[in-house]
Amino acid sequence: MLTIAPEIEVLARFGRALADPIRCRILLALREAPAHPAELAETLGISRTRLSNHLACLRDCGLVVSAPVGRRTRYELADARLGHALDDLRTAVVAVAADAERSCTTAETEGCC
Repeated sequence: MLTIAPEIEVLARFGRALADPIRCRILLALREAPAHPAELAETLGISRTRLSNHLACLRDCGLVVSAPVGRRTRYELADARLGHALDDLRTAVVAVAADAERSCTTAETEGCC
């Protein structure tokens, strides 16, 4: 159980980072491989300015790091364990959402919601 305030703050920051669909897409893309902003913007179909703002947020949360490569900057997950955590979280959330949807449908047909 998390009882230490810094651990709770870290989880809250992670939650805020995941609260935006674009940031989720960035994290999932970086889970596959490090990338340059221009590539990410094209892959995600968003402007480089918008991407830059989201990358800054993810950097401030400690989820991604940047590294200069020649005249360009490459972004990657701050730790490979984040990729595994994202996979596990996505699997769990999808399973829970499916269960909740079934429960809600059952509740509606039985007239309790």
